Amino acid sequence: MKSTQSVLAFVFILGFTFMKAQDIKSSKFNIIAFGGIGYVIVKNEKQPNYNLNANSAEILLNYRINQKFGIATGIGMNELSGSGFNSSGNFYNEKTLLKIPLLATMDYKISENLKMIGNFGIYSQTSIKEEYLFLSNSQKDVFKGWNFGTQLGLGFVFKIYDGFNAGINYSVQSDLSNLKSNNDSGLNDKQALKNMNSVGIILSVDL
Repeated sequence: MKSTQSVLAFVFILGFTFMKAQDIKSSKFNIIAFGGIGYVIVKNEKQPNYNLNANSAEILLNYRINQKFGIATGIGMNELSGSGFNSSGNFYNEKTLLKIPLLATMDYKISENLKMIGNFGIYSQTSIKEEYLFLSNSQKDVFKGWNFGTQLGLGFVFKIYDGFNAGINYSVQSDLSNLKSNNDSGLNDKQALKNMNSVGIILSVDL
């Protein structure tokens, strides 16, 4: 949740800085940030699957090709936590993942003050922190490396001020490839995150 709060606080500050300007010039670039809460299915190749709670946040720099479509990239964080079990017993699992997306974006004006923002594309993702807590021991950084997947997002934003919009967002992502376990972990397995759904808030700031 800390990553979500940090991203959204940054964009709020940036947005209110731009609100002080009297004239907002049309720009080809804008910042899109969204964060939310949800759940994800952890799919293992050899061990049982389990569900985790998810806190996610993403900040994108979007280049508008025209009034409706654009291309965006940026950085995202997913913080996952929850319980499961495997051949070693019951555990509590915490993960922090870093994500780099490459997205096609869509901007559709519904009314004077309301518009829809969408995105679809691919991402590359790696685990930067992970821990399995068992009753008698713990395992850290079990799965390493990079994998990739696809994501989809849809948000409805209301104009707060010229160049600054806020609203609600729904996003889903799913890995297309696996992360492999370390040889030193004692767990010979492959893992992917499937159907991560989250609902939260979205902010858009014109540059």
